[in-house]
Amino acid sequence: MDKYFRKIRNNGIILLAAAGLIMLTYGFTNISGGRDFQLSRNMDIFFSMIREINLFYVYDTEPEKLIENGIGGVLRGLDPYTTYIPETEKDNYATMTTGRYGGIGALIRQVGDFVMIIEPYENYPAQKSGLRAGDIIIAIDGKSTKGFLVNEISELLKGQPQSRINITIQRSGEPDPISKLITREEVKINNVAWYGTVADRIGYIQFNGFTENAHQEVRDAMKYLKRSHGIESVILDVRGNPGGLLMEAVNVTNLFVDKGEDIVSTRGKLKQWDHTYRARKNPLDPDIPVVVLVGRSSASASEIVAGAFQDLDRGVLIGQRTFGKGLIQTTRQLSYNAQLKITTAKYYTPSGRCIQATDFSNVSGTAYSPDNQINEFRTKGGRIVYDGGGIMPDIEIEEKRTAPVVVNLYARNHIFNYATLYAARNPEIPPVPSFQISDEEYREFLEFLEELDFDYQTQTEANLKQLINAAKQEQYYDLSSDLFKKLDERIRHDKKNDLQTYKDDIKALLREEIASRYYYQKGRIEASLTGDPYIEKAIDILENRAIYNSILDGSLAYSSER
Repeated sequence: MDKYFRKIRNNGIILLAAAGLIMLTYGFTNISGGRDFQLSRNMDIFFSMIREINLFYVYDTEPEKLIENGIGGVLRGLDPYTTYIPETEKDNYATMTTGRYGGIGALIRQVGDFVMIIEPYENYPAQKSGLRAGDIIIAIDGKSTKGFLVNEISELLKGQPQSRINITIQRSGEPDPISKLITREEVKINNVAWYGTVADRIGYIQFNGFTENAHQEVRDAMKYLKRSHGIESVILDVRGNPGGLLMEAVNVTNLFVDKGEDIVSTRGKLKQWDHTYRARKNPLDPDIPVVVLVGRSSASASEIVAGAFQDLDRGVLIGQRTFGKGLIQTTRQLSYNAQLKITTAKYYTPSGRCIQATDFSNVSGTAYSPDNQINEFRTKGGRIVYDGGGIMPDIEIEEKRTAPVVVNLYARNHIFNYATLYAARNPEIPPVPSFQISDEEYREFLEFLEELDFDYQTQTEANLKQLINAAKQEQYYDLSSDLFKKLDERIRHDKKNDLQTYKDDIKALLREEIASRYYYQKGRIEASLTGDPYIEKAIDILENRAIYNSILDGSLAYSSER
């Protein structure tokens, strides 16, 4: 009996601590009616339930896990951006906001029972020690990694700078495993992934995120492009950028707009979250023509930048409607070094638009506001813009559908694996602007696919197969078997024809993947710019100043209507 009560006492420590915190915070015995009473009453019920489960449930329970599950249940009823951060995950959260962590500096991916190096970061320990894309991590510090998931391997690879780790890899074409003793360093993921020129005197800056010092990276890139290339206009690319720190978005915008201009404002339930953020410094260049490239996954801080440029008539937006995340999160400290990242406000562009797409106060939440709830606003110069779900660009680029053969080649790692084989056979390639995949090299890729007996199934073929199976089960197939067979013949893909029809698309992916083997992330990005319809349209606009100006003054409208 004593043993039983000791177990109850030990397992209940976290519960008693939680209960004490609740009582101190909300004062169970002194709260009168209203919402506070409802909160304290239900928290008391929740604690009582956990206590009863811990005491009487037939199987052993973990009180901490029960509490965490309860926390998860609470948060699932809110928005996806309000999250609980236990002490064990604080470092990961810090990486998200600072872009810094201790490790070897490499992208990794799950491949079967092991994890593979996808891309070493240039000038970081993985690359300097000779690790390559395609290397499979089979052991860490002498312990087999078979069966380890990618997040588990990621945690093992991270560590304090100057600490050492022994990584054993299996490399394609090498008969024996290779061991590398690597000294970890502080890894900094840059916000500016690549910058350069895409046409005569037209600069280009691509963003990864908006972590600490993003604005300084953009400032440095602009200064270099102006000094070394004499750029007279610039393209800011935030496609695929999920956002980051609000102040970095404000400071990046401030580089291009006059001191004192409104950039973004926030409004919350509490007055303390109501604030207008203005350009606080003199700009680096308030006059240079700017195009901002946006896409469906441009979110949060990316939308602050895009919205400000559009509302202030400071630049032309090209691309697709943005994601529509107009919510601001604040980190609140909890007990035992845990944290709560909680949505505290919505943000509004200079014209007054809130471009939040989903209404999380409604549990059914819709992707975009219905037309009768979309409101009209005006930019600084009088152009009409709208709220109600993301930011519509001034010029919309139609999204190109990727052919099934291309999707399957990429998803099944055939592009990646061929690039690994290519790099093993070729010690070097020309600089990216000069590097192309010849027709002869493409034929070698097709031979590579033949050896793998590559084939695939389109979604239409998969759907027809399901329909035929359903017809057979319901005994309708025999009545229409000829029709099914003719339909199958009509929609059946022609692999050889597809590989020729979409040769240019496949070549482009091969070029990007192979370039990354020699020039890392910068090489991949530089290769991807060739033939990019977004960039081609941006160059057209920036090279025709009359059209650029007419878009901004409202005399020429491309796609401002919703």
